[in-house]
Amino acid sequence: MIALLGRTDAPTDALEDFCNWLKRALAQQGQPMELLRVPWLSLGWISGLAWAWREARNWRGRWVLLQYTALGWSRRGFPLGAALTIWIARHRGAKCAIVFHDAIPYTGPRWIDRLRRGVQLWVMRRLHAMSAHSIVTVPVEKCVWLPRPTTKAEFIPIAANLSGTLAKLSDNSSARDKQLPNTVAIFGVTGKPQLLPESEFIAQVIRQTAEQLRTLRLLVVGRNAQEAEAPLRAALAGTNVELEVHGILPADEIERHLCEADALLFVRGGISSRRGSALAGIACGLPVVAYEGSETGQPITEAGVMLSPEGEQRALVNNLVRVLSDDAIRNDLRKRSLEARDKYFSWDVIARKFLQVLNDA
Repeated sequence: MIALLGRTDAPTDALEDFCNWLKRALAQQGQPMELLRVPWLSLGWISGLAWAWREARNWRGRWVLLQYTALGWSRRGFPLGAALTIWIARHRGAKCAIVFHDAIPYTGPRWIDRLRRGVQLWVMRRLHAMSAHSIVTVPVEKCVWLPRPTTKAEFIPIAANLSGTLAKLSDNSSARDKQLPNTVAIFGVTGKPQLLPESEFIAQVIRQTAEQLRTLRLLVVGRNAQEAEAPLRAALAGTNVELEVHGILPADEIERHLCEADALLFVRGGISSRRGSALAGIACGLPVVAYEGSETGQPITEAGVMLSPEGEQRALVNNLVRVLSDDAIRNDLRKRSLEARDKYFSWDVIARKFLQVLNDA
């Protein structure tokens, strides 16, 4: 089995991390997987496709799982190279499957956004048509671009790029130490140009929440956390909020920090089963306070999520206050997150699901 990736992301590559976690889980099931990356970014598309043509001589009869994101196969979100790559793999005799990490095309008001969306839709439909199976990371019914009836598409949620072993269902306690400040975690902040408005929005929610609590601690970790520290400190100056910021850390340290929180706040759009930064909260047994969006559905709604309609900030704040101030609600949500993690979002479960889908295909 081969996981085929496009260009690398920096400073961290969540998609490569996903493949490495999946590789380890598949190995425990007795199925080896190799990671390969088409070097189109460093060599250019002509040389990159020539590399794929040469390498694909070794792919006959093997499963090739192309990991699709629009920016993984294009600098500007026009991922035509993904379709060419899968055509090569198929022509060379590989069994092809597409893992649609971007299961929904981009949107936007400009003419270039509409053109980009049209190209992405065409590519996604071509990839689906040329593959033996398509794996989408949101429920199939949310992927309105898929042909109906859909006979070869399967929904497999992703898991957080964490072990998911530190928080245990048996650790669920009935009450927290009232002398400690309530801790809200943010895992990852969107980069520029959204970094500043997102940081300001986080600060608004935390300020309004802190007004109703004695003390509050905001823990920000992961990608762009350090870049967001200055605007967050400025916006939270003069409040009863303690701010703690950590940048990019090893997975075990991230997991340890998140497990110390009382709740995870997710503000990067509606929560869904392809949002690894939200699933990290579930992996750590946290209540997750988030917006409900167009991609929100089962099984993430079975986890300990407290949802409000997208865009309703006051409802988001009220839900966060409820989670932090009510031990019974918080512990019930924690229990649901841990149960959902073990049932749907653990790496063992996801690896078994991949093997089931590919064997059936």
